[in-house]
Amino acid sequence: MTADVMDQNTGAGEPLAADEIRAMRERIDEIDQAIIDLWLERARLSQTVGKTRMASGGTRLVLSREREIVERFREALGADGAQVALMILRAGRGPL
Repeated sequence: MTADVMDQNTGAGEPLAADEIRAMRERIDEIDQAIIDLWLERARLSQTVGKTRMASGGTRLVLSREREIVERFREALGADGAQVALMILRAGRGPL
């Protein structure tokens, strides 16, 4: 494969590069599925925590806990981490 003939699926100009890209994309797909599975598990757990807390006479959410989570993600992932944390929190508790 020359630079003039690119692999249509990978955009690579050489067969070995195309093979490497396919292998890395396979791993990316596995990671994506793990993230999705963990996201769903976390959302279910968070919903259960909220229901348990409310059933015991507690509040719908605990803002100090949410701030702690947002900060943990911000520290680990930078500014985008805060946005990720907010989406994760929303998945578990619903919109504010």
